[in-house]
Amino acid sequence: MLSIGIVGLPNVGKSTLFKALTNKQVDIQNYPFTTIDPNVGAVAVPDERVDQLAEFSHSKKKIYTTIEFIDIAGLIKGASQGEGLGNKFLANIREVDAIAHVVRVFDDKNITHVHSSIDPINDIEVIKTELELADLETKEKREKKDPAKSPKGDRGAGLPALDLLADKKVIYVFNASEAQLAQNWQPDAKLLDAIKGSDYVVLSSPLELLLSEAGEEEKQEYLKEFNIKESGLDALIKKGYHTLGLLTFLTTGEDESRAWTAHQGDLIPKASRAIHTDFEKLFIKADAINWKTLLDAGSYANARTHGLIKLVGRDYIIQEGDVVEIRI
Repeated sequence: MLSIGIVGLPNVGKSTLFKALTNKQVDIQNYPFTTIDPNVGAVAVPDERVDQLAEFSHSKKKIYTTIEFIDIAGLIKGASQGEGLGNKFLANIREVDAIAHVVRVFDDKNITHVHSSIDPINDIEVIKTELELADLETKEKREKKDPAKSPKGDRGAGLPALDLLADKKVIYVFNASEAQLAQNWQPDAKLLDAIKGSDYVVLSSPLELLLSEAGEEEKQEYLKEFNIKESGLDALIKKGYHTLGLLTFLTTGEDESRAWTAHQGDLIPKASRAIHTDFEKLFIKADAINWKTLLDAGSYANARTHGLIKLVGRDYIIQEGDVVEIRI
């Protein structure tokens, strides 16, 4: 399961955002993860393709891919030296695939900013510095254990196994007010320069909480009111996939329609490991068709008649939106 750690300074809206996420938490009985800690939420990746394929195949159930969000305690300047909760946050961050860095851009006199002013660029630098200092401590500990593997100059000199926080992919979550959101707030050139080309989403955590608690009709009214196509959390989930170079392929039938995760560029035998670990070595061939092409054909039989289903071998690269049937 893909995991994203939510980090940020205190009072930036992390807790509200995480509460909204946990309201979206899926029933994990379908997944091999039965213990979810209080600060962990398993959230379904929104996917209309699963819905439409389930209707197409009259599937008994639908299963989406999931992302695990981990709420990391708020960092403060000096955390790497033991300030605040100190290095307790490190173990949690090291385990995640990517970091969602919540940055406060809203102004609210009732919510104190830890640095007494709204300065998103400075906030970003504080978190970056703490992660870099934590990495430096990790390198120094490694060097003490084995001086021959000194990290001086070249990170690759004997340290390829180090899991450095600065190497984690980051998605910036700009937490705006509802008024800013209504005015289509976007980061300016200086702020974009500070995030150095990383993916970002703009949302308002109080609105996200409302959306997560609303029924579908009410949710659509909120989205229309703020002139946004989808919730910020849904956008964040999708950005997670993009940031990590992942894609979704699908299977469908009467039992279930299901989404699976693979890496962009994966050959189909490797991608099929998501379905079952033995499939990679047992793989013979597979039928593959784009989900939309299949739906437009109206039936598998019609798709076959018109030659729309490709019979692919071990050298086929899995594509986003492929519906596959693996032969082993």
